[in-house]
Amino acid sequence: MKTYNDNDLCWCGLNKLYKDCHKDFDLKLEEKRKMGYLIPPRRMIKNSLQIEGIRKAGIINNGMLDYIEKNLRPRMTTEEIDRLCVKYLKENDAESADFHYQGYPKHICTSKNEVVCHGVPSDYVILNEGDIINVDATLVYKGYYADASRMYSIGNISKNASKLIRVTKECLDKAIEAIVPYETTLNDLGKIIEGHAKRNGFSVVHEYCGHGVGLSMHEDPLVLHYPIKDKTYLIVPGMVFTIEPMINEGERFIELDYKDHWTVYTKDRKLSAQWEHTIVVHEDSVEILSK
Repeated sequence: MKTYNDNDLCWCGLNKLYKDCHKDFDLKLEEKRKMGYLIPPRRMIKNSLQIEGIRKAGIINNGMLDYIEKNLRPRMTTEEIDRLCVKYLKENDAESADFHYQGYPKHICTSKNEVVCHGVPSDYVILNEGDIINVDATLVYKGYYADASRMYSIGNISKNASKLIRVTKECLDKAIEAIVPYETTLNDLGKIIEGHAKRNGFSVVHEYCGHGVGLSMHEDPLVLHYPIKDKTYLIVPGMVFTIEPMINEGERFIELDYKDHWTVYTKDRKLSAQWEHTIVVHEDSVEILSK
């Protein structure tokens, strides 16, 4: 890693002197490195101007999910949800980050009941009384990206569906609440999420994870929702990433739709739920930018 002198311009891009910007931060990280922590590279650290841009994108993203929630109703198709997304984005001078991403054909993801993630909006997928649905929205506004998803209930749902939605949100909330800058690692989040899910009789999908976000749709680091044996990054100020646990009613195993190559189902066709927030880590706190 390149070293900087006090009067060099800081590596973060703010055009400030190193001694007045990230010098103390780097000294703290060097202490943590000596203690055996895995330190995130500088490319994972956002500066204050970038964070403000992501924050503005997050406000618009939150508004879109609010707008969709107000308009959800029984007998609605998921294609209609996509059209709501298009209308809202146009009115707010933003763009869908999903549209045409690696060939994805729609502007938002709509994952109903046994669909784990990446459900493609369609005129043939209808929301009925008792259904649950995840709506996953990622937009770009003036070059900055925000990503979040929510669960919605259509009318009265089963007790187990309600529990699944609640526990999945608790997994996310507990992970965020546990973050202590310079102390918590990404692996700690996985332990918390999987532990809470299993204690409630549910399982955690392993194939999909959270990720860095902000300057592009998917950045490092990967944020796993289950623990691994390998060392993972220390969570430090300036990191912006999503936490988005996908929790299954039955077993954790999944399968991909062989026709559209996007929609992911639970293998046992039991329910799945997901909540996702974009967060930024500050010196002594964590801020939710998109939810």
